[in-house]
This record gives sequence, structure tokens and C-alpha cells, in this order.
Amino acid sequence: MAENNQVATTEQTGLAKLKSILNAPSVVEQFQNALAENKNLFIASIIDLYNGDKSLQECNPSTIVQECLKAAVLDLPINRALGFAYIVVYKNKVKQTDPQTSRTVEVKVPTPTFIPGYKGYIQLAMRTGQYRTINADVVYEGELQTANRLSGEVNLGGQKTSDKIIGYFCYFELLNGYSKTLYMSVEDMAAYAKRYAPGIKFKKEVTVADLIKKANSGIASNTVGWEGNFNDMSLKTVIRRLLSKYGYLSIKMMSALGHDTEAENRALAARNDALQLADAQTLNLDAAEVSYEEVVNEETGEVTQQPKADEAAPAVEEVPQEPNY
Repeated sequence: MAENNQVATTEQTGLAKLKSILNAPSVVEQFQNALAENKNLFIASIIDLYNGDKSLQECNPSTIVQECLKAAVLDLPINRALGFAYIVVYKNKVKQTDPQTSRTVEVKVPTPTFIPGYKGYIQLAMRTGQYRTINADVVYEGELQTANRLSGEVNLGGQKTSDKIIGYFCYFELLNGYSKTLYMSVEDMAAYAKRYAPGIKFKKEVTVADLIKKANSGIASNTVGWEGNFNDMSLKTVIRRLLSKYGYLSIKMMSALGHDTEAENRALAARNDALQLADAQTLNLDAAEVSYEEVVNEETGEVTQQPKADEAAPAVEEVPQEPNY
């Protein structure tokens, strides 16, 4: 009983701090500049999000406001049910000084992180005024007729023969008539996720076959990520890959791509100490403890993430030309 009362008191204290920060004149001004007359509704949605998310209640309220402000600048609602943007909590390693021993120790700190959803990317694209149409969806068995790798043209004019999902597509057409389509089979998408997605890359218990099954499981959880909602993440991936490579990118769209990359880096906190061991067979890699850097293939222009060779080197943040999330 006493423990429950302590938890309730902690939540109330955190909520009070959050409201205090949101009422600060400087913070109100920033939301006013970003959202104008809609600022009050957005601030109210931050409080609702905080009240309904136990993981957010473990975070520093000021960091929550900072991440929510990123969504506000892009004018993307943070209501999870809408799917435009999310505030996800990662437990990142941070070095702190132990007050009793004066030694530097590593502790895991809950860190809120802004992540755009696939609907957010579509919304930002349409706001540029340069797209006549943009569409992304799943492809069912029987619908795919041909996919020309040379021209990039995809024929989805077939009749659906079952509810089995076999792939994903994104298509856009600009006002000047330029159009482009990207299709990825469910097998390619699962292999892509297993190779690049930081959340599952080093999870040996999650295989490509497991991810393919999730596509047709019909189960979607509230968890943001490949294991929680494979199809939404697949749509986001195909949209990001197509728009970042061939689409018209506004400043806000480039900012969204940058935030996505930042989220990936936060998901991969620090390199596991075991990487320093000489015997590679004894390594026990944890995706939450590995950091990455972007590597550009000069021939294809593709950007991939690889473990950093030198942890002491300063990180350089770049807008990805070929996203890998």
C-alpha cells in the first residue's frame, strides 16, 4: 500500500513539473511560434500523453517538452492513435559521478525521443504543394503483375486472390508530371529490417521468418517498432526510401528524416563493453547498447549503419539520403 502511494506521489510530482514547464513564458512562446492558435490544444495533448504513458512518467519532464516541441515545429500531432508522430522512451546509458564514491559510473536513463510516423511523412509531403498525389499501401496476393527494375514501373492491376500480404509500395506524382514507384516484397522488407533496424538487428531470437509471419498475423500492438507493428514500419520504410531518394523534400521533411536518424542513434546507446574482447565468439551483443554511424556507398548512394570504429570520434549528424530504418 505504501509503495502504491509512493508511485502515485511520484507521478503527481512529475505531472506538476511538466505543467510548470509548459506554463513557462519561454516555452509558451515557442509553442506559439510553432502552432499559433493551436498551441493550447497541442499542450493539452502533451499532458494527456504523459498521463497515459507510464514510461514517459519516468522521464525528466523538460526532455519530454523538448521532444514534443520537435513535433510541434513540424505540426504533427503526438496522439498515438493518429499515427502521425510518436514520443518513444529509450533507456540510454549516461555517465554520472557517484556522490558516495566519486567514481564515474554508467546508469540507464529513460530518454523520450520524437519519431515521425508514416502518416506524418505523407502529411509533410502533401504540405509542400508539389505532389499531385502520393499513396502507400500493402500489396495482396494476386495484385502484383509486373515489377520492372530498369524503369521502376510496377503494375498492381491484378485481382486480389487472398488476404495474404506479399509486399508494400509507395507511389507519388509531382505537379510537373514526374512520378516514381517503389515496391518491396515482404521477404525483402523483413530482410531489410533484420539487417538495418537497430531494435532487432542483434536479437538472435527474432528471425526473418518471424518478421514475415508478423506481416500476416493481423495483430498490431501499441508498441512502436517492427515487432509491435511490422506493416506500419514497412510502409514507413518504403515511403522514406522513395521520398528521400526521388521526392521533393521541403525543409520540414528533411528535418523529419533527421529526427528519425537521431531516434535510431538513441535506440543504440553505447557499444557493449564486450566489443573490446579479443574473442569474438564470446560477444553478447545487445541492440540497446550498440552505437552506429552512417556509411555511404559511393557507387549506389545507399546509406547504411555500421558499428562505429572509433567511439572517441565526434558524431556528425547528417540528413540521410537513403534511410535505413
